[in-house]
Amino acid sequence: MDVKKAERTVMDAQEITRALTRVAHEISERSHGVESVALVGIRSGGVHLANRLAARLKEIEGVAVPVGTLDITLYRDDLNARKEQPVLRKTEIPFDITDLKIILVDDVLFTGRTIRAAMDGLMDLGRPAEIQLAVLVDRGHRQLPIKATYVGKNLPTALEQTVEVFLEEGGEPDRVVILT
Repeated sequence: MDVKKAERTVMDAQEITRALTRVAHEISERSHGVESVALVGIRSGGVHLANRLAARLKEIEGVAVPVGTLDITLYRDDLNARKEQPVLRKTEIPFDITDLKIILVDDVLFTGRTIRAAMDGLMDLGRPAEIQLAVLVDRGHRQLPIKATYVGKNLPTALEQTVEVFLEEGGEPDRVVILT
């Protein structure tokens, strides 16, 4: 039996844009410019957000920030527990990450396991000077000691709730919803 979930919008397109603009300013300020900064989006929602942040940083700083895409499928700690075969996508990081300040970008920070997997994947590609984390939504409930450096919105949730981020790049109007 399929149970319909109640959906509540917690961020609309304007709020997402405002949050990303604020995060871009925070990145610029904290990094004292963006000359040694690169963004790496975690597939799939993080990729779109990384590209949006890069565009905002270019507007703010006048410098193009390199953007890469990281697929963490093989680094997940739940591969053996999954019933379906994982779908492998391409990691595309067309620059050397060694000695750069890498800002991992993801849509929702929850348990921290995705970020741990992403850090493992990055370290296989080089030795960055620093790794920071930018997320659109931090919903709490960490299982690992991971904290975002930049947060668009802190959104306390119940464990049984789900947070979904919809973006125009994925064919939906921009919004963040909680499903109950």
